[in-house]
Amino acid sequence: MKKNSNIVVHVWIVLGLLAYVLLPWYAIQDSAWYGVLGQVFTEGDAANGVVQALTMSRPWLLVGVAGLLLAAVGALQTPGKAQGAWLLAGGLVGGLGLAASGFLIGARGWSFTAFNNSFGELAVNQFGMGIGAFVALLALVMLSAFGLARRGYFKGDLFVSASVVGCGVLMLLFIAYPVTKALYGAFLNEDGQWSIAALMARVGNERVWGLSCVTGGVRCGVAWNTLVLALLTATGTVVLGTMLALMAERGSRKLQGPLKVLALLPIITPPFVVGLGLILLFGRAGVVNQFLEYAFGIEPTRWFYGMLGIWIAQMFAFTPIAFMIMRSVVQGVAPSLEEAAQTMRASRSKTFWTVTLPLLKPGLANAFLVGFIESIADFGNPIVVGGQFSVLSTDIFFAIVGAQYDQGRAASLAWILTLFALVVFAIQRGVLGKKNYTTVSGKGDSGIAMALPDGVRRTIMCVAMPWLAFTVIVYLFAFAGGFVQTWGRDYTFTLNHFRTAFGLEWGQFGLVWAGTAWNSLFTTLKLAGAAAPITAFIGLLIAYLLARTEFKGQGLFEFLALLAFAIPGTVLGVSYILAFNVPPFELTGTGLIIVLCFMFRNLPVGVRAGTAAFKQLDRSLDEASLMLRASTLQTLFHVVLPLLKPALVAALVYSFVRAMTTVSAVVFLVTAENELATTYIIGRVGNGDYGVALAYCTTLIILMSAVIGLIQLLVGERKLGRRKVAAGAPVVQPTAL
Repeated sequence: MKKNSNIVVHVWIVLGLLAYVLLPWYAIQDSAWYGVLGQVFTEGDAANGVVQALTMSRPWLLVGVAGLLLAAVGALQTPGKAQGAWLLAGGLVGGLGLAASGFLIGARGWSFTAFNNSFGELAVNQFGMGIGAFVALLALVMLSAFGLARRGYFKGDLFVSASVVGCGVLMLLFIAYPVTKALYGAFLNEDGQWSIAALMARVGNERVWGLSCVTGGVRCGVAWNTLVLALLTATGTVVLGTMLALMAERGSRKLQGPLKVLALLPIITPPFVVGLGLILLFGRAGVVNQFLEYAFGIEPTRWFYGMLGIWIAQMFAFTPIAFMIMRSVVQGVAPSLEEAAQTMRASRSKTFWTVTLPLLKPGLANAFLVGFIESIADFGNPIVVGGQFSVLSTDIFFAIVGAQYDQGRAASLAWILTLFALVVFAIQRGVLGKKNYTTVSGKGDSGIAMALPDGVRRTIMCVAMPWLAFTVIVYLFAFAGGFVQTWGRDYTFTLNHFRTAFGLEWGQFGLVWAGTAWNSLFTTLKLAGAAAPITAFIGLLIAYLLARTEFKGQGLFEFLALLAFAIPGTVLGVSYILAFNVPPFELTGTGLIIVLCFMFRNLPVGVRAGTAAFKQLDRSLDEASLMLRASTLQTLFHVVLPLLKPALVAALVYSFVRAMTTVSAVVFLVTAENELATTYIIGRVGNGDYGVALAYCTTLIILMSAVIGLIQLLVGERKLGRRKVAAGAPVVQPTAL
């Protein structure tokens, strides 16, 4: 978008006005909006905004038209501050007016008793917004952003202003608003009255902050359990993920393919499968305990259940995330910097510790932050292998779905999770500070990546290879479970579980999808496929805004992007139900609410991967493009994005596979019409059909592996023009001239 162009302003004004005339204003129940376009001029539920306002007694809807007309007056003027005032006034009047009417007037008239007492009951009501209201509001938001740019904010760049304002509004609506609505309950007492004392009573007790385990007692408070576990998990995943990334990029070529596949296997598996595999290995009746009893007479115990089991399971589940983040960072390290150090007679070991490793600092900090937040928000692993070891996420779950149903206590504990995330976020920013970690610049770099020092390579092999072997063992158990009749009793080979889930028959009218799992698989693929590219795009766009622009409130903007990870999936799902079950957003029961939950739950990884990658790209690349009169949008798509392919792959892969395998965030959002793969599997496990559940998991793993390969094929690799070491060529240590 050019700074002086008015075309984009005209386009959004026209779109907003057309939304009032050609599209149904409110959500259409039990039918798609595009199926009732012919009814928009009638006085029915599908009427457009103008008909709703003028003939159906909803005049408050005209405030949006007034805002668009104000913006139209500004669009006729020359670009400048005067035009910006008109655009900003029109966008704010229309957008805030429609938003206020949406929240104040609901399906029963006034949404608040105070308005009924002051103004009397309304004769009409309104329902959730439809496609017409969405497009009109979007147009008003964009016009407000353009007004800010014309007033001199964001250096007058329309694209940057629209991106910041648009992403900010999305995060406020689909992260801050539902979470705030759910957390608000922490300040309400049993009578529904505001009370700080109620919050303090819920969080300031021995069960939350007790330290009896340190002084000889049985257990510590749930907050300390969560914090210590998260620190251990974050540290372990960063170390192991970095080792795997170095092995994949700097190790033997023969290991790169298998290593990448094995390292990504845990992330494409439903979380309870990992727990089940670990229980089959280390549980009371697991292989390890049975062997110890047979060989040494050691009686089987439940030693695995507790903090140790959760930590191992989280290491298993979250190391691939650190691996994907660190792999793109390792790829971006400029070999010329390492060659320069070696030219000055530095050994490979000294070069690695003083040059290579410090350049990985942004990725290490980002991977630690993601690992920490993933750990405190994890629900699946603690519920499966936690035993008597409680963490905040499981306590919140039982507070919501247990017999007590204490929403206030759940909200209070969620506040602690948010505080933990905020503190680690602040520490991460303090560690990185304003230091420069640029390694990819506009200059040519044809250097050869330095081989790993022998000591580092041996250490990586000793640590990473056993972990990969452990991965293989767990998955062999998971795969085998789908091919035997009954695990633990009858190990006869069978394909009946696959036939039950994915059977195909030829009927009178052609092919029949007879398996019971087909419907959930198709629904999951559709919703995850819709969410993944949008999640990756928004995540990288936010990363670009954080790394390349400066604006007031940038810290809050970044924290909003990470807030979804700090909230347990169960709480996020309940938050969506509370926020989007009534006007102005009636989304409960639809596939859209699941897509939105997928998007904003997985958004932080795209942001973190993109932020780490952007810190390695020299700003001179952007500046050179802008000096050649390219717009910010052209620079982003033609210069920056091609250098962000590893981060793009990480965001696409992670958002897709997490959408396919998530449980806690969507367990309250699914319906019979929108059943997901994970909820189907949980149902089978609940019925004792472990064979069918494991068969489904095997199918998911194979399917998602194919999708990951397809994503990498379509996106490609980042090309930095570096030389390759010839096969069999010895590594030559440079000497000083």
